[in-house]
Amino acid sequence: MLKELSEIIGVSGGEEEVREFIKSKIKRSVSEIFEDSYGNLIVKKWKKNLPKIMLAAHMDEVGIVITGIEKDGLLRFKTIGIPSRVLLAKRVVVGKKKICGIIGHKPVHLTKDEDKEKLPEIKDLFIDIGAKTNKIARTLITIGDSGTFDTAFSERDGIIFGKALDNRIGCYILIQLIKTTDLPIYYAFTVQEEAGLRGARIAGYRVSPHIALAVDTTASAEWPLEKDLSQSPQIGKGPVITIADRSVICDTKLVSLLVDTAQENNIKHQFKQPMVGGTDAGPMHLAREGTRSAVVSISARYIHSPLSIASQTDIEEGIKLLACSIQKILGNGDIWN
Repeated sequence: MLKELSEIIGVSGGEEEVREFIKSKIKRSVSEIFEDSYGNLIVKKWKKNLPKIMLAAHMDEVGIVITGIEKDGLLRFKTIGIPSRVLLAKRVVVGKKKICGIIGHKPVHLTKDEDKEKLPEIKDLFIDIGAKTNKIARTLITIGDSGTFDTAFSERDGIIFGKALDNRIGCYILIQLIKTTDLPIYYAFTVQEEAGLRGARIAGYRVSPHIALAVDTTASAEWPLEKDLSQSPQIGKGPVITIADRSVICDTKLVSLLVDTAQENNIKHQFKQPMVGGTDAGPMHLAREGTRSAVVSISARYIHSPLSIASQTDIEEGIKLLACSIQKILGNGDIWN
């Protein structure tokens, strides 16, 4: 299932295929599932007289949006969540017809010596789909079409390789919890997180939970540097608990409960470097009168790039941590009252 989730194209604002895939996997395990006007998919397994707990994972991935077509058929584009340094010479898939292309730049042989070492800007890049003219390109691509990296999923010795692991890993975790547990909670598969944490704002307002947990993927700090990064998340060392990031200061009682649950169940765990990044917990903790919120993530190398790397064991431990923590929350009125 992770392979299928990874290889589906679902850039922010175009999550339809991801949403339909998730529906197909969970429809026999739930009695109530609905899609809001913005595209969020919300699953209700909650029971009356219990606190409302909601897990949220975003369906969208980083990608590109076509903004122009040149006379010679080359495509101009803008990015959603992708830095220019990972784009050059990468294969992409664009549009509803899934047209293959490559991100190009002026050939190095025709570049001035003083410009050869400069990082190209987005405005200097283009996508070549092999169309010779504007007219031919327009039969294949429409302005506003989205696209993403053309990356095949693979796995070796418990390590997974693929695009969009941020946050198809989170979607996978929620699907597994829906299919394998009877936790009486809400699940939200949200849209447009990479475009500004947008879908979670609507889902949080609609459900108005007592407790909200964002389930996401976070950057792993594993590369050769002089600076010591040993305190940052690394793959294979368990799920990651957030204390604070740029979008939320997590509820201290929830953070303590997650840590205690991990220790009690011999679940390896680690902490995210504070004040870095943001997740769906940001808008959810501000919904209506406010919501106690926290974040559980899985670390992955090279997120927001053509290929990320993560650990299957971390994912399994993340599922266990969430299931055990929710059971503990349901039995602890001090947390949700």
